[in-house]
Amino acid sequence: MFNDAPDPQEKSASISTELASIPMEQLVQEVYASSAPQARGRILAKLVGKVYETAPVPVKTRLLEQLLRPLGILSLVAVANGVFAKIRLHSAWPGVPLNPADVQHVRPDDVVALASRLLQLSNEALNGVAQLLTDAPSLASSSAAAVLVVLLLHNAHNRRADDQDLGSP
Repeated sequence: MFNDAPDPQEKSASISTELASIPMEQLVQEVYASSAPQARGRILAKLVGKVYETAPVPVKTRLLEQLLRPLGILSLVAVANGVFAKIRLHSAWPGVPLNPADVQHVRPDDVVALASRLLQLSNEALNGVAQLLTDAPSLASSSAAAVLVVLLLHNAHNRRADDQDLGSP
């Protein structure tokens, strides 16, 4: 008897070979595009954390300043065990730039929590992050930064298109 069913190991090897030929950035974009809104927020937040993890201290500082700007002190107390509230109180922020020494105590997971909190408040909360990342030459080789910028710009473009559709009769 002949078994015409494909061998699961061959099928798995074929899929692995096919996936290996697709750039990671494209895979992330495809998964993002096919995801539900909540999953999209988690993807964006994790990418922000990954970018933070690999960024040099000056970029980490600017990134945190950007992310902290829209949140009040009470919101910050509830995120990442209050690490951002402590930084804000310690640095007399928002009038004074963050201290790079404070930034070094922030873990990527803390930044993921902060980005998640921002996205709960507004889908537009990360708008300024794309510009910040494109202005940072030290992140030019970061695939996480590249994917994040593409996704943020795509979201902004879609929002503008939706706004125009709502305004047309």
